[in-house]
Amino acid sequence: MTAFVALIVGVAIGSPDDTEGKAGRERPAPTVTAPSRAAETTRVPESPATEPAPRTTAPSTPPPSPKPKPTAKPGPATSFEGDGQYLVGEDIAAGTYKTDGAAESIIPNCYWARHKDASGEFSSIIANGNVQGQTRVTVRKGEYLEVKGCMPWKKAG
Repeated sequence: MTAFVALIVGVAIGSPDDTEGKAGRERPAPTVTAPSRAAETTRVPESPATEPAPRTTAPSTPPPSPKPKPTAKPGPATSFEGDGQYLVGEDIAAGTYKTDGAAESIIPNCYWARHKDASGEFSSIIANGNVQGQTRVTVRKGEYLEVKGCMPWKKAG
C-alpha cells in the first residue's frame, strides 16, 4: 500500500501539466486588453462647477453726446482789402482802421471816403482823403467806407 500511495503521489508530482507536456498543442496566452485610445479621447474629465460669467447689457438709449461749445457769431470783419465800398456794422466793424498807404502801382495813391449812404453822390461824402503813406480813418455804424488803391486795412482800435 505504501507503494501504491507513493505511486499516486509520484504520478501527481511528476506528471506533466496539460500546457507543458503535450507536443504541438500549446495553450494560448491569456488575452489582456488595454483601454483603447478612442475611449480615452472621448472621455471628458469632470470639471468643477463654475458660475456663468455675468452678462452686461447695452443701455437701451445711448448716452447723451457732449454739447458743443457755443461759438461766437461771425460778425463784421475787422480787416479787409481791395477796392470797394463797405457798409460799417455789416461788412466791417465800427472803429478806427489803419493802412500802410498806397498799393504799388504806376501812380501810387490811396483814396478813402466816408459816406452817409451808398448813393455815390458827391453830397453823400462825410470826409475823404488821398494819401501815399500810412493813414487812419474812424468809421461809425451805418456809414459806408469807400477805398481805392490802398494796401490792406486793419482795425486799430
